[in-house]
Amino acid sequence: MKLRLELFVADVTAAIEFYRRALSFRVVGETNEQYTMLSNGDAVISVNKREALGPDHPLRAGNGERPGLGVEIVLSVEDLEASYDAAKTSGHSVSELALQPWGLRDFRIVDPDGYYIRVTSRHEE
Repeated sequence: MKLRLELFVADVTAAIEFYRRALSFRVVGETNEQYTMLSNGDAVISVNKREALGPDHPLRAGNGERPGLGVEIVLSVEDLEASYDAAKTSGHSVSELALQPWGLRDFRIVDPDGYYIRVTSRHEE
């Protein structure tokens, strides 16, 4: 089984730039305002215009609601320091690297639409 996420965003171009610069994703195929797939290793995230969701769609955030509320996207990486350096130089706010009680190091970052992302090492430190 593999997991692919589809995120519905306000600005597809800004989302693509964020995932490319902050998290080293690459565009798969063509960049499109309606739907663009990005990948980094086995992780696949697609971004879609929020307007693609019908007004009654259960994923559509209402006025004042934050998309992704209650969801944490966890990305496991082989080289945490390199990922951290890329995120720090992207211009987005990034937490400090921290060793968690469960033995893994990680950092946290929020994408332009408010999706919360934890980038973690793959092995206990």
